[in-house]
Amino acid sequence: MNCAMLGDKRAADAIKNEWEGILVHGLIRDSATINGMEIGVRALGVCPLKSIKKGVGDSNLIVNFSGVTFTPGEYLYADEDGVIVIKEKLSL
Repeated sequence: MNCAMLGDKRAADAIKNEWEGILVHGLIRDSATINGMEIGVRALGVCPLKSIKKGVGDSNLIVNFSGVTFTPGEYLYADEDGVIVIKEKLSL
């Protein structure tokens, strides 16, 4: 990991799309700005360097990292102490 995968502009886009949060298995930049935004962001760390945009990507994929499988349609809940992934929406 040598560059940030998320910055304040993409976090602002996520807010406009009514996302509740973003989990990044990588680094972010603009962390002070992002911490003041109305979205939860969890990442492995920070780095001031931008990523190189290639304009490619996939969505609705099953991915696995840190021993957790993330499947489209499941719910992710996170706080300062950790992350859980479950099939049903919780009543909070």
